Amino acid sequence: MATNIQSTKLDFINIKNRLKAYLKDKSEFNDYDFEGSGLSNILDVLAYNTHINGLMANFATNESFLHTAQLRSSMIGHAENLGLDVRSKTAAQATVRLHVNASDQTNRPASIVLPQYSTFTGTNTNSTHTFLTLKKYTASDDGTGRYDFLDEDGNRDLIIHQGKLKTKSFYVGQAADNQVFIINDTTIDTATAVVKVFPSPESTSFIEYTPLNKAIQVSATSTYYTLREAPNGNYELNFGDGVTFGKTPATGSRIEVDYLSTDAALANGTTAFTTGINFAVPGQKPLRVEARAAAVGGDEPDSIERIRQLAPQAFATQQRLVTTEDYKSMILSKFSTVKDVSVWGGEQNTPVEYGKVFISLLFNDGVSENSKNAIKTQIKSNFTDQLSIMSITPEFIDPVELYLNLGVEFNYNPDLTGLTLNALEARLTSDVIRHFRDEIGTFGEVFRRSQLLSDVDAFDDSILSSKTTVEMELRLTPTLNTAQTYNLYFPAPIQSAAGELVRSADFSSEDLLKQDIARIESSTFTHDGVVGNCKVINRSRSNILQVINIDNNNKIEIDNIGVYNDASGTVTLNNFHPVNIINPVSYITFMAKPRDESIIRTLRNYVLKYNLDKSFVSGSVDRETLRVSL
Repeated sequence: MATNIQSTKLDFINIKNRLKAYLKDKSEFNDYDFEGSGLSNILDVLAYNTHINGLMANFATNESFLHTAQLRSSMIGHAENLGLDVRSKTAAQATVRLHVNASDQTNRPASIVLPQYSTFTGTNTNSTHTFLTLKKYTASDDGTGRYDFLDEDGNRDLIIHQGKLKTKSFYVGQAADNQVFIINDTTIDTATAVVKVFPSPESTSFIEYTPLNKAIQVSATSTYYTLREAPNGNYELNFGDGVTFGKTPATGSRIEVDYLSTDAALANGTTAFTTGINFAVPGQKPLRVEARAAAVGGDEPDSIERIRQLAPQAFATQQRLVTTEDYKSMILSKFSTVKDVSVWGGEQNTPVEYGKVFISLLFNDGVSENSKNAIKTQIKSNFTDQLSIMSITPEFIDPVELYLNLGVEFNYNPDLTGLTLNALEARLTSDVIRHFRDEIGTFGEVFRRSQLLSDVDAFDDSILSSKTTVEMELRLTPTLNTAQTYNLYFPAPIQSAAGELVRSADFSSEDLLKQDIARIESSTFTHDGVVGNCKVINRSRSNILQVINIDNNNKIEIDNIGVYNDASGTVTLNNFHPVNIINPVSYITFMAKPRDESIIRTLRNYVLKYNLDKSFVSGSVDRETLRVSL
C-alpha cells in the first residue's frame, strides 16, 4: 500500500508531521485530535527513533569515507589503508656547541665521551623544558686542554631534542594470545622510539628493531616494527608474523621501548641551556653549553585536515619516488620543519641537466643550517637513495627569494574615513605585508597585481582608486677580489631596453627620453680598477650591461660587463670583479623591470617576498570628490 511518508527530510518535526499526515489519511482517524491525544506521545517516540537512526546512518556513512570523516579515529584508519604514517607529536630541536675546558689539568685523557641521553635544561619566555642528546658524542684534547664535542661528521654544532626519556617494557606471551602492545602515552614522539628485543627477561644482549617505513626489502626474518596511533590516542606497537613484514619476537622475550615524551610546540624558541654534567679530566670540570640556534620543529600530531590532504598523496606514492609529487608527499609527511617542497626534473632545469632530480626545501623560520643539512642527509640516505629510480641523482637547491619592490598609490576621500592619511598608509602597508605572508609565501605562487589592487580598494570605503608599479629584485653574494662570471635568472621576462617607442616614428624626442630608463640596475659597490662607487646598468636602449661610476657623474667605466636576455630573464656578468660592497649587507642587489607587471609567475625554487625596504604605500586626496562650500 502506497504511503506519503517521505524519507529525505530527517529532522524531528518533519518526521512527526509526516507521520500525522499519513494517519490522517486513514478513515479510522477522521477528526482525530493528534496533539491532545496519547497517540501524540507515541508519534514523538517514533519520530525521535527515526531521527536518531537517520543521524546515525548519516554519521556512519560519512565516517566511511576519507573526504567526509570527522572523527580522528576514522581518519587514522583511512590513512593506514592508504599507506600514510600519521605523524605523532614531534620534539623541538635545538643546536648547541658543547665543550670542556681543562687547561689547568695535567695527565688529561686523550678524549672524553658524552653519553647518549645526556640531559640539559632549556628555558624560553614561557616555561622550562628538558632536552636530551639522542647520540653519544666524543671530544678530543686539542693540545691546550680544550675538548670540543663533535658529531660523526666532525661538526661542532650538535642537535639536542626536547623531551623526557621514558621506557616501556613488555613480555611476549603465546602467539595464540594475539597480544597487543600498548604505549599509554599521547605525548610520545615516535621518531625518537628505540625498540629493543631481549631473548629472555634476564638477558642483557638485544636486537634493535627498525621502523617498517624505513624498510627496503622485507623477508620472513626481517626485524621491523610499526608504531601507530590507536583510536583512543595511545600508540600500538606491532611486529610481523613471518608472513606480513618480518618475524615476531619469540615467546618469553622482553621488549623494551625507549622514547621521548615531548612538550611539542611549547618548547619552540628555547635558547638558554644549562646542565649539571661534569667530567673528570682528572679534576671535575663542567660541561659548557653554547646555544647556536633556538629550538624549532616542535609540533602537534598531524591534524585531521592534514591527514585528509596527505593520505591520497601517500597512496599515489606507493613507497616509491617516481614523480615530483612522490618526492613532495614523502618529504612533507616525514619532516615537520619543512614548510614546502619544490621538485623538478633535470629536463626542466635552467640549464638543462639530464639524469638529475632537483629538490628545494622551504623550512620554517628559525631552523638552523645544521638542522637543514641533517634533514637533507636523512632524505638522501633513507629515501632518495633507496626508493628513487636508478641513474637519477638527487640534488638539493636552496630556495631563491625573488623580492618585489612595489609602489602602491591610492586616491581617497577623507570625508569617508576617520583615519588620517598617515594612519591609512600604515594600515594599508600592514595589509600588503599580510597579503604576501598568507597568499604568496610558498613555492609555485603567483603575484597578480589585480588581486593586490582589489585588496587595496576593499581595505577602506574611502579608497576610490589605486595603482601599483612592480620591480623585481635578486640578490647576488659575489666572491670579493676575484673576477668571475655570474648568472642571475629572473623567473619572468624583462622589459626590452629598445622598447616599442623607439621603433615608432610617430613619437617625439621627449617621448623617447621618457622611455630611456634602466631595465637592469644594481646597488652600489666598488669595482677593481675603478676609483669611486659603481653600479651596473644597461646601456641606453641596449641589453648590454655597463659599469658606471656614480661618484664621477655616472661615467662609464666598463662599457661591456655582460648582457641580459629580456625573453628568458637571464642576466650574465663577465669578469665581474667587485672589491667591496657599499651596504651593511654581503650582497649586491639587481633590480629588473618585468615585461608584464600585472603577473609574476614563479618557477621551480623561487619564492616571492615583499621588499618592505624598497616599497612604499602613498595616498593622496581625490580632489574630484571634494565639495567646497562658499
